[in-house]
Amino acid sequence: MKNALTQAINTTNLPDRQGCFGEFGGSYIPGDLQNVMNDITRAYEAIVQDPAFLTELSDLQKHYVGRPSPVYHAKRLSEAVGGAQIYLKREDLNHTGAHKINHCIGEALLAKKMGKKKVIAETGAGQHGVALATAAALLGLECDIYMGAVDIRKEAPNVSRMKILGANVVSVERGTKTLKDAVDAAFEAYLQDPVQQIYCIGSVVGPHPFPMMVRDFQSVVGIEAKQQIQEMTGSLPKAIVACVGGGSNAMGIFSAFLDDKQVRLYGVEPAGKGLDTKEHAATITKGKVGILHGFKSFLLQDEKGEALPVYSIASGLDYPGVGPQHSYLKTIGRVNYETATDREAVEAFYGLSRMEGIIPALESSHAVAYAIKLAQTMGRDETILVNLSGRGDKDIDFVMEHYPLVDYEPKAEENGFEEFLAHIKQK
Repeated sequence: MKNALTQAINTTNLPDRQGCFGEFGGSYIPGDLQNVMNDITRAYEAIVQDPAFLTELSDLQKHYVGRPSPVYHAKRLSEAVGGAQIYLKREDLNHTGAHKINHCIGEALLAKKMGKKKVIAETGAGQHGVALATAAALLGLECDIYMGAVDIRKEAPNVSRMKILGANVVSVERGTKTLKDAVDAAFEAYLQDPVQQIYCIGSVVGPHPFPMMVRDFQSVVGIEAKQQIQEMTGSLPKAIVACVGGGSNAMGIFSAFLDDKQVRLYGVEPAGKGLDTKEHAATITKGKVGILHGFKSFLLQDEKGEALPVYSIASGLDYPGVGPQHSYLKTIGRVNYETATDREAVEAFYGLSRMEGIIPALESSHAVAYAIKLAQTMGRDETILVNLSGRGDKDIDFVMEHYPLVDYEPKAEENGFEEFLAHIKQK
């Protein structure tokens, strides 16, 4: 996969020169910051044509990150569910435990090439923060990570990892004290010195060029998966499923399949405690077009256009906006955007753990939950490929405290999984 980045760039005509995906995206920022973004765009466009950069990135992907990540056939889960065969793209096996390392290595290399001294970022679940702290340690850069106080309490293991790696973790105490507020704080810090530091955005959001750049660095996931699933099954999958908050892991895997019209694509948003409540983060499902953090997209907003407080059990999904390319793909009908509730995600969390020995991140559990339901509507000779975007080590203390095994685990009998899956089928 040496030229995966070049392959991704050469097979898409979006965004346009203004950074727009149809009506979405763009750059809605002050003029002085726009000049900085223009510098980043020019630097990015230059380095992706530089053989030395591409070689360095490829070597780090292989020898440091551990790419390619494998595709795994979840046979026991598939058998218990009935219907389609479920396969997992194992991004949880990457160094640092999630897909986030893919774009963090790229962004940190870009920062180094531009002569930056510090990288700063927001994080929700902590996976982006850990990945960027890792990349900064590798390349000798300073690193500040902004994280909501609520998420710091939920994701304590990742906070410890960031500190061990040398990052300065800044607790954000205002607003809902979650991801949106961390983004606000990181942007404000960036504006104080955009010359010596660079804001390494953690998803396919923000002003141009970040939705494009993060997608391109994540495209290695889809390029690998497309080859792997065909080698394993002899054909393309019938469906691909990925969770969507900002949407980087989903864009990473979707990007390679956008022209394969026979492959159905599903993005799964967090329905939280229910779409009929105010405690969810189903941006595309329930939002309207608006502007947030310098880009236009679907947004959960009030009548004044201000971003609403959002909620998800998964800290990496509780963002009131979504990547502009996702909004575009929704409007043209190429991707189906569905939802999974907190409870469905926790059931999938325990189910995959008990059936396959794989503890998924709560973010990824949303995708697994929807795949379980989708599989039951399909034939046994059909396949679903789930992007397992991260591992659940960071979530285990939180889940065990708030969603104890006694309320969620399958029966202890040998065939108890059927009863567990039957419960999900009733949803």
